Amino acid sequence: MKVVCSQSVLSSKLAPLSRVAPSNPSHPILANILLQAEGGRLGLSVFDLSLGMQIWLDAEVKVPGAITVSAKLFSEMVSRMPNRDIEITAEDTRVILDYGSGFFEIQGMRAEEFPALPTLEDVTPVTLTAEALRRGLQGSLFAASTDETKQILTGLHVTFEVDRLEFAATDGHRLAVTVTEQPVPEALSPITIPAKSLKDLERLMAKQEGDVALRCDPTQVVFDIGNDARITSRLLEGQYPNYRQLIPKTFARQVTVERSALADALERVAILAAQKNNVVKINIDADAQELKLSAEAPQLGSGEENVPAQISGESMEVAFNVKYLLEGLKVMNSSDVQLQLNGETQPAILLPLGEAQMKYLVMPIQIRG
Repeated sequence: MKVVCSQSVLSSKLAPLSRVAPSNPSHPILANILLQAEGGRLGLSVFDLSLGMQIWLDAEVKVPGAITVSAKLFSEMVSRMPNRDIEITAEDTRVILDYGSGFFEIQGMRAEEFPALPTLEDVTPVTLTAEALRRGLQGSLFAASTDETKQILTGLHVTFEVDRLEFAATDGHRLAVTVTEQPVPEALSPITIPAKSLKDLERLMAKQEGDVALRCDPTQVVFDIGNDARITSRLLEGQYPNYRQLIPKTFARQVTVERSALADALERVAILAAQKNNVVKINIDADAQELKLSAEAPQLGSGEENVPAQISGESMEVAFNVKYLLEGLKVMNSSDVQLQLNGETQPAILLPLGEAQMKYLVMPIQIRG
């Protein structure tokens, strides 16, 4: 194999791949990156048997071929080379990286030992616009659990319907549901995809404008991002909670408020809330038509801020984890949001007005005393 490519382009493509390659793999080959030179392109692949990523870049292929090298070592070497063309040559398992003013020589492993990434080419794809997929991920992924003992909750649940996709994530304390209008060619069973895999997908398609093809079977999912990138992931097993039954149908109180004003006020009181359990109290004052936000940190101090609001229903006081509220507000793009509530211990819904495709449920914190 002999191939020439740009250092800057190669380094930028290696960045997401190096995050996927396992540092303590079950087999040495899984710590490697597969290089494939063919058809005027260089392919880069990593795979830990659960999550796989493949990226292609334009290159001058002098001799087609394939080899695997240490992902960590290869990425570090390329990132520190000067910004000029690199010639990569593989002879047997010896790999030479020549950048003009110097070279590296490293030991590789045969490409035949590298496990093949799933392609699911026999499965009919669901074609998603990059914007629809980005919206679905942005509006739900942040609410997935990071607790590995609740493995099914560490995933994003995707439900396919005739003309839409529904994305849902919950950690048991809050629930984010986002709907995107999207034709689905045939009935597909719901799937739960590890949030970690989708965060890598989200980063990979940050500047993607075209379509993304989704293929899945009962155990895995494949995302093809144009013709230049692919992510494969094993699906999570188990029954996802019936989250739809958690969302109240009616509300006794509705509070409409400017999103940025609420977020800014919460950021300020969060300074003290962070000192003790992240609890922020919200006094909904129907007479004054304003929210009174407050937080206390024993022996340190307290803070309070008032935010104008349009309130229907009776006054009440309720408490939330301020981090949960802020994380929800940050992924909303609307000018105004609406907080819908019943009682101080019942689920509350935060909605971006004008963006009916997202619902964010947050459980209040019981105020003692």
